[in-house]
Amino acid sequence: MNRQRILIVSAAAAAIALAFGVGVAVGQNAPTETKGVKVSPPTALDLGQELDSLQGRQLRLRVVSVEPGGVVGVHTHSGRPGVAYVLQGTLTEHREGDGVHERHEGESWTEGKDTTHWAENTGDKPVIVVAVDVFKP
Repeated sequence: MNRQRILIVSAAAAAIALAFGVGVAVGQNAPTETKGVKVSPPTALDLGQELDSLQGRQLRLRVVSVEPGGVVGVHTHSGRPGVAYVLQGTLTEHREGDGVHERHEGESWTEGKDTTHWAENTGDKPVIVVAVDVFKP
């Protein structure tokens, strides 16, 4: 093989290995069950009464408490976009295709249709998150 072809093949192999490794890291270690988590009863607004194009959807707010050692099992936000805000503690979020993010007190983020993730509390005090999403009951 000529030198250019060897470089292309090597780069492609490295990219495939990296993509596979990231996918395995998220999928293999991602818990499927939630534990040590309390979710408040939601406060919800029927968006169909507010906007015609959102018939059957609610704007929902919940307070989520994740105890030390607790995990929020792997899930997706397809059809359920949201935003979240950390009131207390640090939440470790594992996003498919986007690595690991520490979400600190006072930090907010979005969870769009392409978000598949799970989260854990590796700290020594509860993590409290305010989570708001558009939800179809």
